[in-house]
Amino acid sequence: MYDRVLVPTDGSQAVERAIDHAIELADAHDAVLRAVYVVNAASYGGLPMETAWDGIGNALRDEGQGAVDRVAELVEESGVDVDVETVVLEGSPSRSIVDHARSSDCDLIVMGTHGRGGINRLLLGSVAERVVRSSPIPVMTVRVGATSPDESAIEPAVGVE
Repeated sequence: MYDRVLVPTDGSQAVERAIDHAIELADAHDAVLRAVYVVNAASYGGLPMETAWDGIGNALRDEGQGAVDRVAELVEESGVDVDVETVVLEGSPSRSIVDHARSSDCDLIVMGTHGRGGINRLLLGSVAERVVRSSPIPVMTVRVGATSPDESAIEPAVGVE
């Protein structure tokens, strides 16, 4: 049913719950797992002009590479035989995720509803909502950062164009 599963990551430990679900689905369907990190350059647009964008851009891309590399590590640690592809993109996170899922012929997007704490947690939540609303590809959301087993339910959702 699924040949290619896309899993966006922000590199946080909380989102590993969604990554685990994506790994299990990829294994069960003998699918390729595609890990994606999106550098949201727009959120750094307010920095002073004298700030070295190259340095910030490189640091953000390095952070992204570390996040997608962690997905590959989790696959290896799980002991399953799943092919992993990784990519670091730049742009609007929700738009980049949906566009990349389309252009990569992904059959499913598996993502966390929350990632990092504080404001970043709210931002990832809004990214998940925008992906669900705009994706023609089915989206499975996994609540991350839950404090009890009752709060860890998978939230199936399908985006309709």
